[in-house]
Amino acid sequence: MNRERLIETENNSAKKNNSDKKRVFSVMGKVLMWLVGALIIFIGVFPFLWVILSSFKPLTEIQSIKFHFFPQKWTGDNYVALFSMKNRYFPQGTSFLLSVGMTLLVAFLALGLSLIVNSLAAYAFARLEFPGKKILWLIYAVNMFVPNIAVLIPCYLVVSKMGMTDTLSVLIFPGVTYIWSIFFYRQYYLGIPRSIEEAALIDGCSRIGIYFRLFIPMSVTPFIIMGLSVFQGFWNSYLWPSMVLSSRGTALYQVNQLLAYLRDTKGTHWDLLLAGTVITCIPLIVILIFMQKYIMQGIKISGIK
Repeated sequence: MNRERLIETENNSAKKNNSDKKRVFSVMGKVLMWLVGALIIFIGVFPFLWVILSSFKPLTEIQSIKFHFFPQKWTGDNYVALFSMKNRYFPQGTSFLLSVGMTLLVAFLALGLSLIVNSLAAYAFARLEFPGKKILWLIYAVNMFVPNIAVLIPCYLVVSKMGMTDTLSVLIFPGVTYIWSIFFYRQYYLGIPRSIEEAALIDGCSRIGIYFRLFIPMSVTPFIIMGLSVFQGFWNSYLWPSMVLSSRGTALYQVNQLLAYLRDTKGTHWDLLLAGTVITCIPLIVILIFMQKYIMQGIKISGIK
């Protein structure tokens, strides 16, 4: 009996030791995960914080060989000079405030058109039957693998022949149709049960009515996801506006196109450029904050499905 009790005691002691080791390893693993996560966040956030703080530094401090993370002398002159209507670095006939407003106008107009046009095309490919549908979709699918830079010159020649250069339309219409958006919406629409659509057809609803009354309300999540991508693309555009806008279209200059003028033969005006960089980040951050819960809701819904 004593031997059996001794063996049982040793077994219990071994189990307790194993349990303690597992608990210790579990705590160590969680601590390591937190440390790695904090390091990743620090690497991602540090440059952005440095840009924000540096935008409040005078030019002499920015160009100083001594590094100071926080400004030694706080100043808002960089933002005042950036938004000044008499800024000597920008072309005549434009200003940074005008450029920001014009870029927002182009981005929102393109966003609305892109959501409607691409989702309608996706609905046609997902739900309608028409001659040459498979061949047409194959042509679209091949275009997904063609780099945008490869068709940049042909697009410029087309809009130039049509007399669209130096106009608002040339900044919007060439980028509205995007094959990746159509592909994304099409895959989403293929997952919607056909029974819902068939019930609407039986009730006398037309195809266009089904799209606006059923598919659009059910497409909030993909609309937000692709909408953020479209808005970011137009807001950050530089190469295309630089090609299609000349000195005659200075009033249409986009924000990144205007910031490029802060680098000239005399060097880079870092004080104004850093302030402009902070301003250009604000719309994207605000939109992401307000749309975050919808994005997370879409992830949860997709996980349940």
